[in-house]
Amino acid sequence: MKRIALLGATGSIGLQTVDVIRNHSDEFELYAMAFGRNLEKASPIIKEFRPKLVVVQDENTLQQVKSEFPELQVRLSLEGMYEAATHDQVDVVVNAVMGSVGLSATLGAIEAKKQVAIANKETLVTAGHLVMDAAHRNQVSLLPIDSEHSAIYMCLNGEREKDANKIILTASGGSFRDKTRAELEGVNVEDALNHPNWSMGAKITIDSATMMNKGLEVIEAHWLFDMPYDNIDVIMHKESVIHSMVEFVDKSVMAQLGTPDMRVPIQYALTYPKRLELPDTKTLNLVEIGKLHFQEMDMERFPCLRMAYEAGRQGGTMTTVLNAANEQAVDLFLKGEISFLTIETLIEKALEQHSIVHQPNLETILAVDEETRKRVISYVK
Repeated sequence: MKRIALLGATGSIGLQTVDVIRNHSDEFELYAMAFGRNLEKASPIIKEFRPKLVVVQDENTLQQVKSEFPELQVRLSLEGMYEAATHDQVDVVVNAVMGSVGLSATLGAIEAKKQVAIANKETLVTAGHLVMDAAHRNQVSLLPIDSEHSAIYMCLNGEREKDANKIILTASGGSFRDKTRAELEGVNVEDALNHPNWSMGAKITIDSATMMNKGLEVIEAHWLFDMPYDNIDVIMHKESVIHSMVEFVDKSVMAQLGTPDMRVPIQYALTYPKRLELPDTKTLNLVEIGKLHFQEMDMERFPCLRMAYEAGRQGGTMTTVLNAANEQAVDLFLKGEISFLTIETLIEKALEQHSIVHQPNLETILAVDEETRKRVISYVK
């Protein structure tokens, strides 16, 4: 029985993780969970699984939880997530929170030598060198939940990593993949949240539409698999059947295929190195699909992907700025305060005005993150 700490329990990945735990109650116990303020989604989970520790975002939510579940241990915010991630009764930490707030909990889990299943790509984008140094030092494997990185992990399983020559990430293209730059003028939040293939949270769906999500995945792949940026390609693949590929030194290519269901990579991260049945998942029928399509990514059409490559190659605090500026800009868009195309404008401006710090420590990273968010807001005001 693996005891799980689930951070971000009421988000899209969190709820699908709960589904996996529910399907295999003989394998997993939800020992601790963290969520923000969404008590409507959290209460049924607490009632069903009775976790020993619950973490919430603010004092008001804490009082509501205590009122409804007086027997529970309830903690607050970042300190609470850190406690859940490092608890001596926890075996696996699933980090599915949105944004760089997941960083300290991830580092804590690694230092506590927990198995870490990571869907919080911003942690690696913001502080990849610190996270991977800690993972190597503590001999902890980061098991990716992103469908693309899970696919790469599967392709490399049983292979020598030094035999991998290239990583090929596939991109669905997001909500606006068939629109020109001119057609993006005036698109609204509802349009952007209408992803053609995947069921994801609001922030990731917007990132998919700007292609920043794929840019963040490039940086994440660089750190997870120790692959130079020049050896990481992104190609458009609208069907989302091939989730990613690895080319080896002998030019053979290995791909992982499946229907678009995030529970597959979630469950693989929880059960690794074994696999379990996944109920209600559609079998991939290639005859029914008939054809798969691929095309080159246009960096002019998707400038966020270009900026991610550039920031990654520069390294240091540039990726921290990239992530923080993007998070703040997407939040402003979701609130209706800026247009869709202004997202990339704000990110580029923040990158241009930043003086890079190479090999930053955690304190510097957190300071740059906070400063960048304030700067992006000031651009709008």
